Amino acid sequence: MSFFSKLFGFSSQNTEEAKSKDEPVMYEGYAIVPSPDKADSGQWRLSGYIKKLNENPDDPEMERFFLRADTFPTREEAVEFTVRKGRQIIDEQGKRLFANGEPTGRA
Repeated sequence: MSFFSKLFGFSSQNTEEAKSKDEPVMYEGYAIVPSPDKADSGQWRLSGYIKKLNENPDDPEMERFFLRADTFPTREEAVEFTVRKGRQIIDEQGKRLFANGEPTGRA
């Protein structure tokens, strides 16, 4: 491991854990995919994706990434609250999340 990786708290294990996505949770025609991020403090930061489920397989897949400053002591708690936040975003924004037609973006 390099000096800079140690200095900034990066390791291959933390990077792999942070990149892994959990199983999607279906809600109101969307898929919420929790993807908690390991924070520098050793806690887990709330983050995930909302994916639009396409009825037509020829339509491009669309997703919106969301990240919040909230941190949690365990990955399981971060996943739980990520799903809650995803539901809240869908309830508040609904179809407007994907109104611009871009395949990816931020919620």
